[in-house]
Amino acid sequence: MKILLAEDDARLRRNIVHILKKEFHNVTEAENGQEALDHTLTEQYDLVILDWMMPHLSGIQVCQQLRNTGFNGSILMLTAKDDTEDIIKGLDSGADDYIVKPFKIEELLARVRALLRRKDKVIEQVIQIDQLQLNVDSRVFLYNNEVVDLTKNEFLLLEYLFINKSRVLTREQICIYIWGYDYDVSNNSLDALVKLVRKKIDDGQSKSRIQNVRGIGYKLRED
Repeated sequence: MKILLAEDDARLRRNIVHILKKEFHNVTEAENGQEALDHTLTEQYDLVILDWMMPHLSGIQVCQQLRNTGFNGSILMLTAKDDTEDIIKGLDSGADDYIVKPFKIEELLARVRALLRRKDKVIEQVIQIDQLQLNVDSRVFLYNNEVVDLTKNEFLLLEYLFINKSRVLTREQICIYIWGYDYDVSNNSLDALVKLVRKKIDDGQSKSRIQNVRGIGYKLRED
């Protein structure tokens, strides 16, 4: 997916771009509102992420101009404003969703996935692998058609593995997805979480559903 990110905070912008590219999105950066608007004149984007407060043109102004020119992609606002009136103003300007700073990167990724799924159904709403079924929207996990009780982090682990069922995920990718970009957990914490999930989804078979890829991370075993 092609994403345009407009954010004047250079460090935050680099962090978000880094994470989005790890999700295999094509990301264009802009450091102010006018630059963002200029990019949309020459490129088509599936999603535009706009910081509310930017030099030259605010996120609100860019959003309004995009909608006035017929832009039909998704728009996500990043804002430090959490008053109801401000949120309404942002949505009325044409934004599809908003996220209040500071935020965890996992929440940002969830909102990005939801907006892209809403547009093109990129991510399967229900992912079935043998007796295992994960419903992304309702956040329900089934084993042999019975609901498995999962903690938030256990579900996030399975969600990430299922969505990327054909890929090997690094430890860093998984930790960022579960605990956020500034995570402060050890490798042991991830290994312990994987062990807990394995107990709930494995049926005593010789090979666990969650495969350990030595020196890299984990992937979901589909055979």
